[in-house]
Amino acid sequence: MPGDTQEPPMPQRPRGFCRRHGPERPCTCAMGNVYRFIEPVALYSLLRKGSAHGYELAAAVQEHQLTDSDVDRGGLYRTLRSLEQTGHVTSAWDVSGAGPARRVYSLTPSGVAHLREWIEVLTRMQGALSNFVSEASGELDRV
Repeated sequence: MPGDTQEPPMPQRPRGFCRRHGPERPCTCAMGNVYRFIEPVALYSLLRKGSAHGYELAAAVQEHQLTDSDVDRGGLYRTLRSLEQTGHVTSAWDVSGAGPARRVYSLTPSGVAHLREWIEVLTRMQGALSNFVSEASGELDRV
């Protein structure tokens, strides 16, 4: 209608960097989907495959899961949607072949950079977890 103005979309806050820890390095606070580590494994799977549809990604994420809990397919699709909204992944419908159309996902250069952020965060977490396990094990040995 005349006179109606549409508000511009809210700018997306870059993932990986939080207000508390600053822009110097990515941190777990702002990475998202840390609980089951779906996001970094999905990004890695797309890096390895080049592109894949959701069913292929679900199998790859399950194969490379970083925790002992099963990957929720709904969570994977929500993660892919979020990655697409932030520009880390693109998708297109594949209508070739028999059967229903399938959405095919591909990694963007931004997604590669985001995977690098994840690797940095996971490397720090690995060190922190290793230190904790070593220290706690030592304390338990004294009990």
